[in-house]
Amino acid sequence: MKISENLYTEIKTLIETARESIVKSVNWAMVITHWEIGRRIVEEEQNGQERATYGDFLITNLSIQLTQEFGKGFDARELRKMRQFYLTFPIRDAVRPELSWTHYRLLLRVNDSEARFFYLTESIANGWSSRQLDRQISTAYYQRLLSSQDKSLLQLEAAQQNDTLKPSDFLKEPFVLEFLNIETRNYLEKDLEDAILNNLQDFILELGKGFSFVARQQRITTEAGKHYKIDLVFYNYLLKCFVLVDLKIGTLTPQDVGQMDMYVRLYEDQKKPIGDNPTLGIILCSEKDETVVQFSVLNGSEQLFASQYQLYLPTEGQLKKWLSNQRLFLELKTNSENSKNETHD
Repeated sequence: MKISENLYTEIKTLIETARESIVKSVNWAMVITHWEIGRRIVEEEQNGQERATYGDFLITNLSIQLTQEFGKGFDARELRKMRQFYLTFPIRDAVRPELSWTHYRLLLRVNDSEARFFYLTESIANGWSSRQLDRQISTAYYQRLLSSQDKSLLQLEAAQQNDTLKPSDFLKEPFVLEFLNIETRNYLEKDLEDAILNNLQDFILELGKGFSFVARQQRITTEAGKHYKIDLVFYNYLLKCFVLVDLKIGTLTPQDVGQMDMYVRLYEDQKKPIGDNPTLGIILCSEKDETVVQFSVLNGSEQLFASQYQLYLPTEGQLKKWLSNQRLFLELKTNSENSKNETHD
């Protein structure tokens, strides 16, 4: 006698839900246990006569005893992490059950408290795995986002309310595409596009919030019957609009900007549903010419954007230098615009 398919599906769902619940419970128990261990170590240290000396003695000897009793996971380095965990998150209610101990270990690497809070809230909101969180921290997601927007964290958080979202709130720079594993020499735009489609989940994560994939090489046609193909098309459900992505190898040119401008206008005319917000166009180029950006329709546009991408994971020093140059450019541009306004006044 054959069992009902519905019965099997229901029981399978029950088992999977129970297992998931057990994993979450174990993760949460581990997080709180490590927080409590950190708290007890700090409190014991504060009772010591010579805090620094006693702290080293306490952790070293405690690790020996705990390792003998419970095995791996309690060496001196790990106990210092637990101590740091408590000092970084001293309020127990601020420790979130959605994140695992591995997540918190990664967050402890972030020294800037605002950046750490940003990564914590984004991890929860987007369901980032520990691997995804690690990558976002390593590629300075927070700094890249703020640099491209030139705004403070509080302004960024305010902009992330659905009724005030702007396209620029989603754009970071540079896009770091090291997960594509493309050789930096002798690659074609088709190679870049193929690699993105083969690593679509990672690419969407790099794009930011609310993106879903629609099509590759989507065709649009002029009234004269000439066909054009858009490299990649996405939809952003938070912005409620289509997002067109054009991939370019080399330095951004005025022709690239003009082409994307035409794509966006045609897409608006032929594809955009009634009630959607204006279509966006992003030109992803390996090198961005700021002069082209400043003296083209990109300047001040709320629909057209150009962003640089990198095919390798930059070092911390390279990222800091790049972000510093970006801030300097934005400051010079702002000063120049202010001087022009003062002259007109």
